[in-house]
Parts: sequence; C-alpha cells; structure tokens
Amino acid sequence: MSREEFADFYVGAKDRCLRAAIATGMDPARAEEATAEAFARAWSRWPTVRLAGSPAAWVVRTAINVDISWWRKRRRELTVPDAPEPLPHHGSDLDTDHHLLEAVRRLPPRQRQVVALRYFLDLDAETTAQELGIARGTVSASLHHALNNLRLQLTDPEGMLS
Repeated sequence: MSREEFADFYVGAKDRCLRAAIATGMDPARAEEATAEAFARAWSRWPTVRLAGSPAAWVVRTAINVDISWWRKRRRELTVPDAPEPLPHHGSDLDTDHHLLEAVRRLPPRQRQVVALRYFLDLDAETTAQELGIARGTVSASLHHALNNLRLQLTDPEGMLS
C-alpha cells in the first residue's frame, strides 16, 4: 500500500469530491464530514479502491452513503426534502460559481447525481452509468434534462423547474 500514491490521489481529488457531494444535495457541513469519512474508508481499502474504474467516484458514492446513514439515524420520522436548502453565499471556499452550484442543487435527485459525476468528477457516460447502477441511456437522458433545467434556471432565475 503506497501512502504517497494515496496522498497524491487525496490532494488531487478532495476538492472535486467535495463539490460533487455538495452538488448531489448534501448540506455543505455534512458533505465535508461525509467526504472526510469516505476518504478515510478509501485509505483503509486503498488496494481495492485504487483499482476501481474511478476512485473519486467511489469516494463520492461512499460519501453519499455516509450521508444517507446519517439521515437514517437522525431523521427516521422526517422525510428528506427533494430540494436542498440554499447554500450561504458568503464564507464558502468552493471555487465553483455559486449560482451554478445552487442551480445544480435544485435539480431532481437523479439529475443532480448525473451532473455531479459527469461534470464535477469528469466521468464518461459509461462509468457514470456503472457508478449509479443505471443504463447508459438513462445517464444521457438525465443529463439532457438536467442541462435544459439548468439553462432555464440560469437564464430565468425566477423560473421554476418543471
């Protein structure tokens, strides 16, 4: 197990993974915690994770699962909202355009996931489909609808998603 190899992976992927986790709808503070936990799990399983098609996607998927577990433990009676709370505009150290990230977070869950994996992690459609356990055509269709929704939101900020 190479510490240097994992350290290089961590440095190169941590910001992208955090942005992808936030784009899927996680609260930024929970996303930081879940992503940190996911990287810790990746380190403990590095010989296997490094052979994955995309170790960064493995980390994001694990962060999402950590967040789901958090919700299950703490919010059994409450439902998770379809649209996440807006991000605070100030105090964020993310280098992604605030309005774009907000628009992505307003997308339906499947569209958020596809955008996060395709654009924030730069995965191809086939790898995205494998990571989400869906057909490649579903990735393409979800991405098409997501881009249309984003285009509407960003050109008409008052417009609502259909």
